[in-house]
Amino acid sequence: MRLTESKLDLKIVNRGNILRLTGSDRNTKKGKAVLKKLLSDCKRGYTIGRFEFNLALEEVIEEGKPGQARLLNETRIEVPSKRRFITPRTPGQAQYIKAIDENDITFAIGPAGTGKTYLAMARAVSYFGRGDYSRMILARPAVEAGEKLGFLPGDLAEKVSPYLRPVYDALYDLMDINKIQRNIDIGQIEVAPLAFMRGRTLNDSFIILDEAQNTTSEQMMMFLTRIGFNSKVVITGDVTQIDLPSKRLSGLVQVQHILKNINGIKFCYLTQQDVVRHAIVQEIVRAYDRHRDRMEHNENSETLETEEDRS
Repeated sequence: MRLTESKLDLKIVNRGNILRLTGSDRNTKKGKAVLKKLLSDCKRGYTIGRFEFNLALEEVIEEGKPGQARLLNETRIEVPSKRRFITPRTPGQAQYIKAIDENDITFAIGPAGTGKTYLAMARAVSYFGRGDYSRMILARPAVEAGEKLGFLPGDLAEKVSPYLRPVYDALYDLMDINKIQRNIDIGQIEVAPLAFMRGRTLNDSFIILDEAQNTTSEQMMMFLTRIGFNSKVVITGDVTQIDLPSKRLSGLVQVQHILKNINGIKFCYLTQQDVVRHAIVQEIVRAYDRHRDRMEHNENSETLETEEDRS
């Protein structure tokens, strides 16, 4: 109420279930529009938090102009969980969702916390729930980040399970756990290491390849050639966090040059402005970017000095 009063220059008095708005005709109409929109969302079972409230307020203030709030609302995703819908938090995320809808293959490249995997999962769950695709296939390369698979206990399935845990976490947040297990049991939802995709043709599926920066050039080509009829693919990764051996070229880095300007394939680049985790994550990403820029500058300076010495 205080925020609405401040933004719309209104006085709002609460009397039980009645809100009385006092101000200019134009502003009171805007205030009513905000409250009606929020009430409608509540009746549909949506959870209203501070972000959703601010979004509704901004959309009314924009009065139909093609502003940020309208773009974010137009691309929100309905999911069959208690959350009911997932709303992108930035224009970059909204453009990412639009790219998924409009293209057969979408690459999302950006730093941690930009929603690359989560939004792809939300879109997959939404499409799957509507029956647009008969299967969801979620894959990750099982690449060690400083540790060896052999150190983990258990058989092969138990060894690779920790590498797939982030995918399961997102899935459990978007679908009922019992429904997930039922669909896994009958093969309509599959979570597997990338190596398990070899030799297959994936028809009528929504396919997500996560952590694609850790694919080799050969693995990326293998994966892309698995795509069958009526399938949609989202490939996500962060090219600043490559865990491959130093001499191996990342398939995600290479594919940007090979597949550019092909119809039906879209590359989306998310930035620090799209980080929606804790505010400190944005600062961490910026700090590492500054550090990387300094290191590259120093390396370039050393190379230049060496060449001058030789001459």
